[in-house]
Amino acid sequence: MALLEARGVHKHFGGIAALDGLDLEIRPEEILGLIGPNGSGKTTFINVCTGVVAPDRGSVVYDGQPLRDMPPWEISRLGISRIFQTSMLWPSLTALENVMVSREKFMRARVAEALSGSRRFRHEERLAQTKALEALERVGAAPLAHHQAGSLSYGQQKLVEVARALACEPRLLLLDEPAAGLRSELIEALGDLICAIRAQGITLLIVEHRIKLVMGVCDRVVVLNLGQKIAEGPPAQIQTDPAVVDAYLGEPIVLPGEPEPGRVM
Repeated sequence: MALLEARGVHKHFGGIAALDGLDLEIRPEEILGLIGPNGSGKTTFINVCTGVVAPDRGSVVYDGQPLRDMPPWEISRLGISRIFQTSMLWPSLTALENVMVSREKFMRARVAEALSGSRRFRHEERLAQTKALEALERVGAAPLAHHQAGSLSYGQQKLVEVARALACEPRLLLLDEPAAGLRSELIEALGDLICAIRAQGITLLIVEHRIKLVMGVCDRVVVLNLGQKIAEGPPAQIQTDPAVVDAYLGEPIVLPGEPEPGRVM
C-alpha cells in the first residue's frame, strides 16, 4: 500500500501544463527519486503535496487522507515535511533557534502564557530545544547550534534545513534539490545522511539533478518530462532507458563499479 498516492494530477500556470495527468506513488520507507529536465514539474509536484499550490484536477492521498484544499500547516501535522531548493533559514537566528521554530505545531501554550512565561510554556520551550538539538545531532550539525544561520556555509545551512524538517517528526520527507550548491566532496556525505534517515523509518522523495547521487541511494526513480511521467523503475533500468537518455540524460549513466552498456565483464 502506498504512503502517498497521486492520481491524474493536473496543474497549469497560464497556458503551460506543469503537471499533465501525473500518476505517482511513494511506498512506505523507500527512497524515491524524482528527476527530469528543468520545468518538467518536479517542484510543482512537491508544492501540490505540501499544499503550497492546489491541483487543477486529480487527487493526492496521504496515508488514506485526501490532501486537496488542506493548508500547508495541516499537511505538516499529518507527517509530511520538506526542504526547499533555496535556504529558508532566518539568518539572524541561530541554527538551534531556526530548528526550534519547526516545533511550533507541537506547542499548546497560548500567546498569553508565552508572554507571562507560564509553567506550560517553559516546559514546551525546553522540550522544543531538546528536540531541536536532537535533530541537529542526527544530521551532524550539533556543533553549529549556537552559530547564527547567516554565518554558516551553504552546505552547513543545508544540514540545518534538513534538521528543521526532521524536528517536525515526519513520516514522509520531501527533499527539493538537497545537493544544489554543494561541493562534490559533500555529496557522498549527503547520500550517507539520506540513507541514515531512511534507516530511522522515514520515507523520502528526492528531487535532484545530481544523477549519480539519485542512482546511488534511491530504490526507485520516476522521470518527468513536460509534466508527464516518461519512465519509472529501479536505477539500473532508468539510467539506460532510451526515453530518459533522449529527454534528459543525454547518454547512459555508468556508476562506479558497473560495466559500460553493452560491455560484458
